[in-house]
Amino acid sequence: MNPRYYYPLLLILLSACHTDDKKSTKYKSWAVYGGSTDNIHYSALTQIDTTNVGLLKAVWEYHTRDGDSVSQIQVNSIIIDSILYGVTPKLKVFALNAATGLQKWVFDPARPVNGDTPKIAINACRGLAYYDGGALDQRPGGALDRRLFYSANGSLYCIDAVTGQPVAGFGEGGKIDLHNDLGREVKDLYVAGTTPGIIYKDMIIVGVRVAEEAAAAPGHIRAYDVHTGKLRWIFHTIPYPGEEGYDSWEDKEAYKHIGGANSWSGFSLDEENGILLAPVGSASYDFYGGKRLGDGLFANCILALDAATGKRIWHFQTVHHDIWDRDPPTPPIPVTIEKDGKQVAAVVQTTKTGFIFLLDRKTGKPLYPVEEKRVPDTGSLPGEKLSPTQPYSTGLPIFSRQSISEAGLNRLVSDSSYEDIRKRLAGYRTGSLFTPPSKAGTVIFPGFDGAAEWGGPAFDPQTGLLYVNANEMPWILTMIDAVAPPKANSSTTIGEAGKTLYTANCMVCHGPGRKGGGNFPSLLGVGKKYTTDQFVTLISSGRRMMPAFKQLSQGEKEALAAFILEQRAQQKKVYVNTPKAPEDPYYRLPYSATGYNKFLTKEGYPAVAPPWGTLTAIDLNRGVIAWRDTLGDYPEFKARGIHTGTENYGGPVVTAGGLLFIAATSDAKIRAYNKRTGQLLWEADLPAAGFATPSVYEVEGRQYVVIACGGGKLRKRSGDSYVAFALPDK
Repeated sequence: MNPRYYYPLLLILLSACHTDDKKSTKYKSWAVYGGSTDNIHYSALTQIDTTNVGLLKAVWEYHTRDGDSVSQIQVNSIIIDSILYGVTPKLKVFALNAATGLQKWVFDPARPVNGDTPKIAINACRGLAYYDGGALDQRPGGALDRRLFYSANGSLYCIDAVTGQPVAGFGEGGKIDLHNDLGREVKDLYVAGTTPGIIYKDMIIVGVRVAEEAAAAPGHIRAYDVHTGKLRWIFHTIPYPGEEGYDSWEDKEAYKHIGGANSWSGFSLDEENGILLAPVGSASYDFYGGKRLGDGLFANCILALDAATGKRIWHFQTVHHDIWDRDPPTPPIPVTIEKDGKQVAAVVQTTKTGFIFLLDRKTGKPLYPVEEKRVPDTGSLPGEKLSPTQPYSTGLPIFSRQSISEAGLNRLVSDSSYEDIRKRLAGYRTGSLFTPPSKAGTVIFPGFDGAAEWGGPAFDPQTGLLYVNANEMPWILTMIDAVAPPKANSSTTIGEAGKTLYTANCMVCHGPGRKGGGNFPSLLGVGKKYTTDQFVTLISSGRRMMPAFKQLSQGEKEALAAFILEQRAQQKKVYVNTPKAPEDPYYRLPYSATGYNKFLTKEGYPAVAPPWGTLTAIDLNRGVIAWRDTLGDYPEFKARGIHTGTENYGGPVVTAGGLLFIAATSDAKIRAYNKRTGQLLWEADLPAAGFATPSVYEVEGRQYVVIACGGGKLRKRSGDSYVAFALPDK
C-alpha cells in the first residue's frame, strides 16, 4: 500500500473504532435519568437474560427512614462509578455503594444553615442529573468536579457528588431559585422541578412544574451554567411579540398573564446533533380557555430546540387549544427506524390519548400519516372557542381504548352496581376524545393520567420495538359556575369565606365534599391532625401535588383553615381580611371544575371493563403491534382467575439480554417479560408499590436491577426503600 494513503486510512479506522466503542458503551451504564440522554430506557447489559431471569433475588434493600403514611418515591436512580444516587421521600439526596446498598452520605435540604432551618415544601421528585467536569486538581488524588443537580422547594440544587455538600459557587450557596428568570413576578406562584433537568456540555437545562389553575407561572425552558448558576438561555413556551408562535394567541397580551405550557416531564437529547427534545404541557387554566383563545403555541407541543442556544428548530402540536389536560406526559425520544428500506432518524411521542406520533428528527414532519379531523366544536361553555379540528395519528396503532359505551362497562360487579354506572354514563357527555367540558359532566377517556403517563416508553434499538405501559381509567370532568371572592364585611362569616375560598382554590383536587378524588386525598377529619398554624404553614409552602398558596393573604388562609379543619366556633366569627394585592383579572374565570374524579363503581373499581392497565410492544419499522398484555392484578379478581390489570405509574426498561423489566403496578410487584414475545418470565413482590422506572447497571461484572418502592399513589401503602435484584453469586 502506498504510505501516503496508509495513515489517513488508519485514522479513519481508529475513528470508526472509537465511534463503535462509544456506541457499545453508551447503554452499559445508567448515569442519566432514563438510562441515557436519549431517554430510551435501554440497557446493553446481557448477564441477566431470558434463560436465567427466574433466578433473580433481592440482594440489598436501602431504607430512607423518612417516609410517612402518604409519602412517595418516584425516582429513577442514577449510578456512576459504582455509586448509586437517589432521593428520599423528604427530598434528601443520598449516595450508596451500588453493590451493597451501604450508605456513603446524605444531603438534607432542610438542614440548618447559619442557624436557620429552612422549611421545605415536599414536591414529587423523579431523579437527578449528573455533570462530570473532570479533575479540578491534576495531581494524584486531586479534587474532582462532579456535580449532582436536583430540585426541592422551588430551588435547583447543585451538590458535590463526592462529598454530598452544596457547591458554594453555584448560585447562592449552592442553589438557584426557579421562580427567577421567568420574565415576570411569580414569587407567590407555584414553581417546582419534579423531573430532573438534562446536561448538555456545561449547561443544565431545566423545565418546571407549575400550578394547574389560572394563577400559574409560565413554564419557559431555561439553561443554566453548571458552574455559576447563571442563566445562559431561555425559550419562551408562551411566545413574546415578534417570536414564532405569538400570533397563535388571539389575545396579544396573553403572554404577560397566562401560565403553564411547561416541560414538567423532562427532556431527551440527540447529543450528536445538539437537539434538545421537549414535551410542552397545557396552558393554564386546564379546563377553560376563554382567556387564552387560539391554538396557543407552544402548549401541547413536541419541541426541538438547538441545545446550545435554545433556538427553535421545529415544533409539532399534538392538541390544539387543549381544555382536557392532554399534554404530552413524557419526553419525545430520538430513535432510528427502518422505513421504505432506509434508516430514518426519527422522534417518537406517546400520548395520554393513546396516539403515537412518529416524526422526522430534522424537520418534525410526520413519518406516518397524521390527519386533521373534524371534532365537536359546539356545546362548549359560553366564552369558549374550540378548535374545529384535532390531529389524529392514523398510520400507527393506537395503544389504548379511546371511547366508552354501555357495552364496555364493568360487568364484574353486582347487578345493582352495574345499573348505577349505566345510569350515570347515560347522564354524561361522551362519544369523542374531544367532547368539550360541561356542567353535565364529560367523560375523559383515556383519563387525565393517560393511556401513556410520566414513566415514559422504552425503545429497543436492536429490534425497533417501542414498549408502552398504559392506564385505561375513565374520569369525569364536571364544570360549575365560579364563585366570587369573599368580601370582608359585617355580614360575611369566616365559615362562609372559607367555603368560598375552598371552592375557588381546593375543590378542583379534593372535590365539593372534601372527599378527595383520583390521586388526591380526602380532607375529612384533618382537623384532628393539624392546628390552624400548622395548616397555614402547609398551604403556604405546598406539599407533593399540592401547590403553595402564597397568593392568599393571612386572613384568607385562616378562613380556609377554619372551614377545612371544621372549627365551628371560629367559623361563626366575622370575616376580616386585608388582601395581599389586587388580583390579576386573567385569574378570575367564570367556571371551575369540581375535581379530578374517576368514574368508579360503588366498590371502587373502574367503571369500564378490564383491562385497566396494559403493556404493548409496537414495531415502529412496520407500524404494527408486536404483542400486548394486561399489566398488573387486583388480588381479589386474580383469585377468581380474572386478569384485570391495574393503573400504573413508572416506565419499563428493555435490555439486550432479551428482557423487559417493569414495576409500576398497584399490586406491588416487579416483572420481567420476554421482550420479543411478551411472555411473563419472572415476578417478585416488593415491600411497597414501585411507582417508578427501574435502573439497570453493572458493578464489577455483576448486573443489577434496582427499583424505588415508595407506594403512596392510588391510596396504596407508602414505603421508604430501594430494592436491588441480581443473580446469585457463583
